[in-house]
Amino acid sequence: MNALNEQFIQTTDRSVLRFITAGSVDDGKSTLIGRLLFDSKTVFTDQLLALEKSRHRRNEDSELNLAMLTDGLEDEREQGITIDVAYRYFATPRRKFIVADAPGHEQYTRNMVTGASTAHAAVILVDASKAADGELLVQTRRHSTIAHLLGVRHIIVAINKLDLLQWDEAVYERIRTAYADLAQRLGIPAFQVIPVSALLGDNVVRRSTNTPWYQGPTLLEHLEDLDTDADLASGPLRFSVQWVARHNGQTADGLRGYAGQVFSGTLRAGDRVVAQPSGVSATVKELLTFEGPVQEAWAGTPVTVVFDEEIDVSRGDWLTHADRAPLVGRQFDADLCWLGSQPLNPLRKYLIKHGTRTSSVKIRKVHTRRDLQQLVELPAQDETLSMNDIGRVSISVRDDLSVDSYEALPATGAFILIDEATHLTVAGGLIRGAS
Repeated sequence: MNALNEQFIQTTDRSVLRFITAGSVDDGKSTLIGRLLFDSKTVFTDQLLALEKSRHRRNEDSELNLAMLTDGLEDEREQGITIDVAYRYFATPRRKFIVADAPGHEQYTRNMVTGASTAHAAVILVDASKAADGELLVQTRRHSTIAHLLGVRHIIVAINKLDLLQWDEAVYERIRTAYADLAQRLGIPAFQVIPVSALLGDNVVRRSTNTPWYQGPTLLEHLEDLDTDADLASGPLRFSVQWVARHNGQTADGLRGYAGQVFSGTLRAGDRVVAQPSGVSATVKELLTFEGPVQEAWAGTPVTVVFDEEIDVSRGDWLTHADRAPLVGRQFDADLCWLGSQPLNPLRKYLIKHGTRTSSVKIRKVHTRRDLQQLVELPAQDETLSMNDIGRVSISVRDDLSVDSYEALPATGAFILIDEATHLTVAGGLIRGAS
C-alpha cells in the first residue's frame, strides 16, 4: 500500500472498513463498486468525462458504464471482464472504505483469496436472472466458502439485476432461502441479504421505491454500520519487530530500539514482555513515535520499543505478554490456498514467510482437498494441490515460529509459501494448530 493510500487511512479518526465484492462473471461487481463511488460523490469530473468518451462499452443504453471505474487493465475494458483485483478508496461522513473488486472467472479464484485475506466484509453478488429458480451458481458457493475459510466476519448477499425481473419478491425469497441453506452447510452464522440494481442504483446508496416489501438497510447503510477491528486492542499482545534501530551506538546516550507495529493488544511503557520465539523477557522503558514518547500503543500503531535491559531481539521476532503467549514450534497443520500454476510437489523446496520472518518449510503430508462444488472435504490421494485448490496439510519449518490459529488471530495465523527456485508466491496458508 503506497504512501497516498496510507494517508487516506490516517487523515481522520473515522474507522476504515475493508470489503471485497465477489461472484460469478457478469454479476455486476464492478458496476456495483462504480455505483458506490458515483452515488457517494467520490468520482472526479475528469473521470466522468472519460467514461462518457470511452470506446469500451458493456451496454448500449444511456447509463454510464460505471464498471470502468474499477477495470484498470486494457484487456478488462476490451473483454468486459475483471481479471485482477482492483482496489478503490472512498469515504462518507461516517466512514472510510477500501474495496476490492475480485474477478469472477474460476481461473482467477486465487485473486479472490488475495483480496479477501484482509477484508472485514464480503459482498457476494448473485445475478437474480441466473438464479431465479433458487439454484445458486458454483462461483457463489466457491466464493462464500473461501470468505468463510479466511475468517471474513461479515457476509452480505447482494441480489442484483432484480430490475430485469420486475422486482419479483418471490425470486428474492427463493434466492434468500437457497443462501440460508448454503450458509448453514458452511457454518456461516449470520448474513444480510439486500435486493439491489447496481446499474440503476436501487438500494445501493439510495432506498428504492421498487422494493416496498424490503424493509432492511441499503448496502451503504449496512457497510457504514459494520464493526471492524475495534476489539483487537483487547486481544493478546502481538508486536512484530520489523527493524532494529540504532542511534549513536558508541556513545553513553546511544539508543537501541525495536521498530515495528502492534498487530493486536495494547503495549504500555513499563510492561514486562517476552521476545518470541526465544522466550527472553524484558521491561519496556520507552515507546517512541515520530511525535515523541507515548505511554501506550494499541493495535495498528507503529512504534519503536526501548528496553531497560539488553536482550537479543531480531527482525521477525514477536513481543508478547507471558500470560497470553502464542504457540511456538516447528510443526503445524494449515489450510493452503494453492496459487501457483505448478502443482504442489512435496519433494520441492519452499520458503515460508510469516510476518517478517522467512524460513525453509517442508510439506509433510497433504491430508484433504476441499471440493468447492460439493462443499465437502475429500481425501487427497495424490498428495498434491493444483491451482485454486484448498487443502489441509501438515508442515515442518526449519526454525521456530511464533503463531496463533487463524481463527483466533489472523495477523499471526497467516503465511505465504514461496518457491525457493523461482521466488514466486505459490500458496497462502492459514494455521489451524500445532501438529
